[in-house]
Amino acid sequence: MVQLLDEHGVRHHDPEHDLDLTPEELRGLYREMVLMRRFDSEAEALQRKGQLGLWAGSRGQEASQVGAGRAARRQDQLFPSYRDHGALLARGVDPLHILSIFRGIDHGGWDPVEMNVHPYTLVIAAQMLPAVGYGMGVQRDGAVGTGDPDRDTAVVAFFGDGATSQGEAAEALNWAAVFNAPVVFFCQNNQWAISEPVSRQSPVPLHRRAEGAGMPGVLVDGNDVLAVLSVVRSALDRARAGGGPTFVESFTFRMGAHTTSDDPTRYRLAAEVDAWREKDPIDRLRTYLTAEGLLDEEFEAELAAESEALAVRLREGVSAMQDPDPVSMFEHAYAEPHPQVTAERDEFLAAWEQHDADLHAGPHGGDA
Repeated sequence: MVQLLDEHGVRHHDPEHDLDLTPEELRGLYREMVLMRRFDSEAEALQRKGQLGLWAGSRGQEASQVGAGRAARRQDQLFPSYRDHGALLARGVDPLHILSIFRGIDHGGWDPVEMNVHPYTLVIAAQMLPAVGYGMGVQRDGAVGTGDPDRDTAVVAFFGDGATSQGEAAEALNWAAVFNAPVVFFCQNNQWAISEPVSRQSPVPLHRRAEGAGMPGVLVDGNDVLAVLSVVRSALDRARAGGGPTFVESFTFRMGAHTTSDDPTRYRLAAEVDAWREKDPIDRLRTYLTAEGLLDEEFEAELAAESEALAVRLREGVSAMQDPDPVSMFEHAYAEPHPQVTAERDEFLAAWEQHDADLHAGPHGGDA
């Protein structure tokens, strides 16, 4: 397993996956992980207060998501599942645009074309085949292997350990390998697919799946943001250069429930959670930065204030969200106007107007 920063915050070196970051870059990773955790905890609180319909938490996976998100270049395309909040925040997606999904008012408020981040996928593994298809399209556009760092493009498909049991995952790995698509399959093995342990998903380590598909597989310490950044960056460089796909297994742990409708105490032991708490990714990086003299009270105070300001913005922003115009669901079904969609929209409008008229009519047809 590739590891550059162990659970005690001690820095190690790897001849193949070493990393040299400036103090500003190291503090930037720490800042993003801290803000991601505050975002996650605030979102959970909003759900408990009835402001969100559901929340899929990501506590404990900050290093995996921030590291992978920071490894991508701006032109790279990200295909997330429903728990990859840190990768989106690292990419610059407005956190309120993530919460609007769980508020139930849209499918994601960001512009996928502008951000190069595709909508969240709630169906397990459903994002993996479109990610491969996009990678194949990039090849056909001549944006792979040109040597131009601003043009060459790769794709990151985010998924969890449970997704590897889906047929789409096997198909995606096979297609990517056969067509040498520029895709990095980033699997966050957080040990539990809802209530099923990873041992019920695969009899071998997940990254070994890559061998059968015909691509490299790498196991990385998913609670080590430096190692994740280095491994995913290398895999993306390889993909952009025309080297083909890579399967990265990021070995981490979901500290909280699968979603706010789940009770993890029914299927996993507290001792397991306690053991992983000792490997906390934020504490690990904080220990290292403190030992290197890269954190001081002023920086910590500024970060605490920024975290609190983020929480206030989230609370106010979610409360101010308005329900969408029902007709808007017909606006982006196709890139161009489509006669069937137009007909369905007109039928919906007629029914909506009749419903509104019935509400205002009295029992004998007059005004109420």
